[in-house]
Amino acid sequence: MFKKILIANRGEIACRVMKTARRMGIATVAVYSDADANAPHVKMADEAVHIGPPAAADSYLVMDKIIEAIRQTGAQAVHPGYGFLSENAAFAQRLKDEGVAFIGPPVGAIEAMGDKITSKKLADEAGVSTVPGHMGLIEDAEEAVKIATQIGYPVMIKASAGGGGKGMRIAWDDAEAREGFALSRSEAKSSFGDERIFIEKFVQKPRHIEIQVLGDQHGNIVYLGERECSIQRRNQKVIEEAPSPFLDEATRRAMGEQSVALARAVDYCSAGTVEFIVDPDRNFYFLEMNTRLQVEHPVTELITGIDLVEQMIRVAAGEPLAIKQDDVALDGWAIESRLYAEDPYRNFLPSIGRLTRYRPPAEGALRDVEASAASGRESPPTKIVRNDTGVEEGGEISMYYDPMIAKLCTWAPDRITAIDAMRDALDGFEVEGIGHNIPFLQAVMNHPRFRSGDISTAFIEEEYPEGFEGATLSNDETAMAVTLASLAHVIGQRRNAETSGTLSNRRRKIGTEWVAMVDDPVAGRSSHPVRVVVDGGSSSVQVGEGTVHSVETDWRPGQPLMRAMVDGREITLKIAPEADGMRLRWRGASARIAVRTPRAAEMAALMPVKLPPDTSKYLLCPMPGLVVSIMVAEGDDVQEGQALAVVEAMKMENVLRAEKRATVASINAKPGASLAVDDVIMEFD
Repeated sequence: MFKKILIANRGEIACRVMKTARRMGIATVAVYSDADANAPHVKMADEAVHIGPPAAADSYLVMDKIIEAIRQTGAQAVHPGYGFLSENAAFAQRLKDEGVAFIGPPVGAIEAMGDKITSKKLADEAGVSTVPGHMGLIEDAEEAVKIATQIGYPVMIKASAGGGGKGMRIAWDDAEAREGFALSRSEAKSSFGDERIFIEKFVQKPRHIEIQVLGDQHGNIVYLGERECSIQRRNQKVIEEAPSPFLDEATRRAMGEQSVALARAVDYCSAGTVEFIVDPDRNFYFLEMNTRLQVEHPVTELITGIDLVEQMIRVAAGEPLAIKQDDVALDGWAIESRLYAEDPYRNFLPSIGRLTRYRPPAEGALRDVEASAASGRESPPTKIVRNDTGVEEGGEISMYYDPMIAKLCTWAPDRITAIDAMRDALDGFEVEGIGHNIPFLQAVMNHPRFRSGDISTAFIEEEYPEGFEGATLSNDETAMAVTLASLAHVIGQRRNAETSGTLSNRRRKIGTEWVAMVDDPVAGRSSHPVRVVVDGGSSSVQVGEGTVHSVETDWRPGQPLMRAMVDGREITLKIAPEADGMRLRWRGASARIAVRTPRAAEMAALMPVKLPPDTSKYLLCPMPGLVVSIMVAEGDDVQEGQALAVVEAMKMENVLRAEKRATVASINAKPGASLAVDDVIMEFD
């Protein structure tokens, strides 16, 4: 077994690999750029080597610098994580030439499967079902249009060397095929250094389901069940689960056996993933094979009990698999939510900045204490929470790297319980200082369609066609939010009364009758009469003529999380003070709540509403980024939906379009300019 390995990556995946290596007694080496000098993965490693400036092209993607770090530290093997050099055959060959083990598949398998065009041909030869498409290289946009017409719209335009949703566009007509080809090729060149593009039929209402395979150097290959990855935005996975709520055992077996056949055809060893799209009739088609560890691997680990990183290390060391196909059993259900540094209220645009607060929920297994006591031994877990992360409070989220900052996972014996566990964990996940997608993740966990398992890759597009503006709470959930907000207000009033009473020897009396005025950007404004009676640590709260709730909490003013037992049920929500009220965030909803006396509420209802400023005359930069191109000139008349500019952020190119007909009065930014959020790109008459 290796004594020291180098992790040629950063962030949460570097930390994830180090945890397993440490458990196995293997020393670890981190590499880091200037931007990551104080990152958690650097602190976690036994040794760390600086490899250059922040941009990945000048550090994490430079093979010579990684090789030099290996020589400097004497590492015997390299785990590439995912992204960066993980599927780079030339890097694997360099390591082989250096006599250093690559903790991944052989060079030939990377070359065969890393190219989407070649991989589809090999899959077809191996008897794997494939999507109709054009597997040859495409020279220009006009050829792309011709091919798309022959295949039949809609089509998927994809980078041959792509991954992570980059270099992918769906085209529904000739115009979108031209634009999609140009954007996909540009993105592919900047992200992968390879601008080759191919086109395939876009299967409508598909599910994205992938099979985890694991092989050794002795010809043994097994599949470890499937993962459902259908909740996607711009072809980027957001939520994954294992197993799939859609597959039956026969389809699972067929997909698994075809995946093993493909892996065997290229002499695959190590962990790998064969991705499929599955139509509503459970017909499945090969998409690609990822010759690396997947971002979503934790859900497979949670339902199989198999540490995939450990298996990768053991395989790279030449050990045979100790797992046979009959040994693989799927236990329970696991959900993974990807926490991204992106603002869901601004069309999920990337966000950078300092994490002023970062407090994930507690990790570990929850067990039935009474059952354990009765049996005299530890009972099986009823819930597991796991958070794979590579950031910490006070750290900086950089514009140079992928916006994912954590992967929150939950496990439970069944799907609904796992979803509820995720919902509760997200309620208690504190992130401040940057835009993040926790509210959106909460909304999905609460969405009836997701909870029923009726999902496809079009879920986000269909359920949030105008973008995400926040979740709408049910009547019962609104009453619960009002209950806790009102109690929080009264607790604050009682503390103020105690302080003023100490100073004046007269304690102000706190009433029991209140009105909670809710200002919700989605549901609108509403008022709710509330009766609050506090008796020590226990309180009773009644909203309107509804149920009288018994509430127990030790919350104190100033604490950002309020944890309470309401009628024996644990509820966690986020509370932040605002002028004359509080901001309450729960289950994807964000509402301002002001709790007032009945007379004050009557007066407040007469106050005029302050309107937001009109910015319709400006094209504002929606994210920190680099201007790639300006597509109009001063004096041009533009139409609704017309492309105006392209801004790159975190390696993704974003097309900014006109919201209405207008004339360009002035252009304030040039290609190559670095812009902050809300910087003016152009003005309109």
